[in-house]
Amino acid sequence: MAVTFIGVRHHSPACARLVRRTIETLRPAYVLVEGPADVNDRLDELLLGHQLPIAIFSHYRDDERAHLSWAPFCAYSPEWVALTVGRAHGAKLRFIDLPAWHPALAGRRNRYADAEQRYADAADRLCRAFAVDNVDALWDRLFEVEPDDGLEERLATYFDLVRGETETGEDDTAREAYMAAWVRAAAADAGDRPVVVVTGGFHRPALRRLVAEPGCVVPEITNVRAVPVEVTSGLHRPAPRTGTEEPAGPLEVTDRLQSPVADAGDGPVEVTGGLHSGGDGPEAAGADAEGGLAGVADRLPRSAASPLVAEVGGWPEIPRPAAGAVGGSYLVPYSFRRLDAFSGYQSGMPSPEYYQRLWEQGADAAADGLVEAVATRLRGRGVAVSTADLIAARTLSAGLARLRGHPHPARTDILDGLVSALVSDDLDQPLPWTRRGALEPGAHPVVAEMVAALSGDRTGRLHPDTPAPPLVHDVDAELARLGLDRTGTVELDLSDAGDLVRARALHRLRVLRVPGYRRVSGPVSGADPVLDERWELTDDEERTAALIEAGAYGGTLRDAATAVLAEDVAAAGTKPDGLAAVLFDAALCGVTDLSEQITELIAANIAGARELGPLGDALATVLALWRHDRVLGTAGSPMYAAVIDGAVTRVLWLAEGVHGGPAPVDPARLRAVTATRDALLHAHEVLSAGREAALDVMTRIGADREAPPDLRGAAFGFGWSLGGSADPVRALRGAAGADTLGDWLAGLFALARDEVLADGGSAGGDVLAALDDLVTTMPDFLAGLPALRQAFAYFPPRERELIARRLLERRRLTGSARALLRTTADPLLIAEARALEERTSRLLAGEGLLP
Repeated sequence: MAVTFIGVRHHSPACARLVRRTIETLRPAYVLVEGPADVNDRLDELLLGHQLPIAIFSHYRDDERAHLSWAPFCAYSPEWVALTVGRAHGAKLRFIDLPAWHPALAGRRNRYADAEQRYADAADRLCRAFAVDNVDALWDRLFEVEPDDGLEERLATYFDLVRGETETGEDDTAREAYMAAWVRAAAADAGDRPVVVVTGGFHRPALRRLVAEPGCVVPEITNVRAVPVEVTSGLHRPAPRTGTEEPAGPLEVTDRLQSPVADAGDGPVEVTGGLHSGGDGPEAAGADAEGGLAGVADRLPRSAASPLVAEVGGWPEIPRPAAGAVGGSYLVPYSFRRLDAFSGYQSGMPSPEYYQRLWEQGADAAADGLVEAVATRLRGRGVAVSTADLIAARTLSAGLARLRGHPHPARTDILDGLVSALVSDDLDQPLPWTRRGALEPGAHPVVAEMVAALSGDRTGRLHPDTPAPPLVHDVDAELARLGLDRTGTVELDLSDAGDLVRARALHRLRVLRVPGYRRVSGPVSGADPVLDERWELTDDEERTAALIEAGAYGGTLRDAATAVLAEDVAAAGTKPDGLAAVLFDAALCGVTDLSEQITELIAANIAGARELGPLGDALATVLALWRHDRVLGTAGSPMYAAVIDGAVTRVLWLAEGVHGGPAPVDPARLRAVTATRDALLHAHEVLSAGREAALDVMTRIGADREAPPDLRGAAFGFGWSLGGSADPVRALRGAAGADTLGDWLAGLFALARDEVLADGGSAGGDVLAALDDLVTTMPDFLAGLPALRQAFAYFPPRERELIARRLLERRRLTGSARALLRTTADPLLIAEARALEERTSRLLAGEGLLP
């Protein structure tokens, strides 16, 4: 019997037309499609009658790795056309690729993403030969706007050419061996009836060779944790390139894309001979109304009523996940925005709205419709687009098409014509359709709107009978119970028990990145006294898809949020500010009992922190939550106590290692020392570093002349505020230089402000008197004045007035202490000076001259 191989580019209308025409002509016994074989028992669910685009979402997690991936379908996807047209003509349908969680697909988040990176060199040479900017324009030139006559031959030549110059990786070798096994099994079972195989064009040459190769055996892929899967004897990897004994020369191509590959036959492959039987083959389960596409491996072996059971043996075995692994697959609504190559990583062809119109209406109607769509969108944004502009755009597009030899205006012809007619400004960056990737910041607004118009805003919708993961049902029930299953503004009082439960539910949805739940206001840290929150609930079309995908993290809202928080802890790494944000999110979500493994990871991340300032901010945040937050339920939490302990130990270690001599005041490191002091005062019972050990560290820092002055002053204030007996006046006189005094005082005031303000007969009084004497006799007073002003900024106005009054009394002067705090300068001049300082700081920071 004959096997017809159709190599396609995913999401190509031209390829979809070829697939439809081939199946309608041959009426095959089997239609085999590149897709996850573990979903074969749920094809009825996939074909329920959804509103496209949709995707198969797969997730997998074990002790070593986690993986999420999508297999998207739109109306013009060749794979979708193969399934629907094949079903309509009575063919048996099979996905024939390895499951999405298999190590051979570990690096692919989108199964149907374009694979041009595999053969970039050959594609680049073709682009140069046809004088186009990139592979998308090349594809349109060769296939999308050309007549369908000879399409199959052109596709075969194209993919044979690029595959012949590409070295195949072990992942593709394993996938192709597995797909070839399915093809041989279907061919044997079909008897004299045809079999149609629809795969990515990159795989077509290898599949033709593998299936036709005498003695080819079905590879047994049993240990999916081994990377890569080894291919059994009889399956040889394809040669890295055609004729490797000679270096590749320039491609000789013509407008018909004649192939230099001499033996690239395109006719059906005759398959004869027996199959290496793997036993009775896999059996598929019946539909589970609650199971979705999930847990397929858990239902193996499957019932004899399965569509995977053939009349003869020899079907390849579907790999099973490792023991203890968690995974599954569900259908999710997808969107053109996610499908668009302009929107980012591992998406498909660009401008899906254009290709949808090309599929439905043809090239000329698609061009006219998109010019109108761009005009409508721009007018909606307040951009003036006249009838004359549209006439000019259509004329330019048609002229460019003729100039470039296109029988109909292609996508780039339309875009270039629109830019020429509608944009009169200079463009600061290349037009986005001249390359691949996401739209860069700073794109011209009209260009950005054009790209958005060609991307489209279509969003899929699942059939009501489509099973959903448990999380979707749990969230719906939880929101209904809490009265949050509505749109509008929600105001919550966190001190109210009922509102606190509602807030936790909303925060869990926020942590899961489910759209439609936006917090407008509320506490921003553990020390924030705000206890009110305001939320905006909207009916977002991406909500269902996000919830289904979040179901990979757990079956309940709390479990899923806990898993995401654990993942965020790992992602934060040794960045304390990121870790503090995650821990505050955990408090808002009411999740203060992360697993012991995650607690150990937090401790390890803290122990690896390298920046004193962010670590101090994280310590202050967590300490406030541990001490005070009985509203959020974090007061006394063992997890937060472990963070406090680790952070204090790390701050002491980092602080003693800071050297470099005189340097400007660093408020961040002063906050870190302050937070460590506060932890010793209020959380000493959970610290492994005792008070004496901490005081010893700070004594060494205070005496270290290589330490920055502000850190030395903070070290002395640390000991003084904890009841140390060192003489503050002597320490002050040791830092009396004009270039260090202000910075040293900043550290002292940050830690021991209350001690400095103590009654006149105490050490504090002596410090102010000694400071008065030092400043009075300072020869370089003006040089030290800016740092002194910065140091006294640590005192609020009321306390600065108290200091002024004491100095007046000491000098036996009369008058108003408050008057000494008033400036005589023009307020406008001060505002201008501050603005100048801010601009200067921004410029220096932009040039990398500020820390």
